Amino acid sequence: MSVSLLPDEVSTRTLRRWAWANLVANTVIILTGGLVRLTGSGLGCPTWPRCTPESFVPHRELGLHGAVEFGNRLLTYVLVAVVIGTLVAVWRWSRTSRSLRVHTAVIAVGIPFQAVIGGITVLMDLNPWIVALHLVLSLVLVSLSTWLVLRVSDRSRGPVPPRAAPLALVALVLTWVAVYLGTVVTGSGPHAGDADVPRNGLDPELVSRVHAVSVYLLVGVTVALWLLVRRSAARTAVTALLAVELAQGVVGYVQYFTGLPVALVAVHLVGSAAVVAAATWAVLETRPVAPLPVPERAESGAGVPA
Repeated sequence: MSVSLLPDEVSTRTLRRWAWANLVANTVIILTGGLVRLTGSGLGCPTWPRCTPESFVPHRELGLHGAVEFGNRLLTYVLVAVVIGTLVAVWRWSRTSRSLRVHTAVIAVGIPFQAVIGGITVLMDLNPWIVALHLVLSLVLVSLSTWLVLRVSDRSRGPVPPRAAPLALVALVLTWVAVYLGTVVTGSGPHAGDADVPRNGLDPELVSRVHAVSVYLLVGVTVALWLLVRRSAARTAVTALLAVELAQGVVGYVQYFTGLPVALVAVHLVGSAAVVAAATWAVLETRPVAPLPVPERAESGAGVPA
């Protein structure tokens, strides 16, 4: 008698746990990847997919930088395991749908794709533009993972003002503009990932000001959105977005005026993931609620039970 290693069906509670684990894992890998750069370990393993031309693991001569970079590579396998577990749970969920399976599969495919982009950054000696792309794609996975968490949650959405949905989309677009400009600022700053890596050549002060303007616009749009939905069910999501934006802004200013200390830069990096997740949540919560179908009237009493 054969015994299946996979359950025939998973509970909604189990699926939610996997979805949350997937979101957390995609956020943690952003932090660890950032720490690789912040500790100057970006070329701790000087090649890819091997750590050195002769070995997949770092040797003693690579020192701490090699261990840090190799440790981040190993965490990718943990992320892969979590995503596979999430994909299996979605597939085995009794209430699953084809679109939900495709959604999770896109996240799963995105992980090895990100690993390849990470390898290219090493082979290109940490080119700041490719490093920026690597982070942006990781944040896309965070957004998709947030959406997955909301899709498997039994939440009821109440009516929202009709102008809320387009305004939330504007906030989401501005979020991505601010995030990308933040990567440009980072590419012009001191935390290159290695002492010999060139920067993008832009003036750090100028691009920081441009980035700040995009953040001001984002906060302004979010405040307008909050005023619009403050009496609706979407208030919680928009309040969370505004709170994360303000916290992220404070951290950004403090790190700028204190010389970009590693700890604050790491917090700011995780904050970018939080802003993307909150903006995704706000967009999903402000979508118009479809009206309930109205039953057709029976003609001449036909079909009406006696």
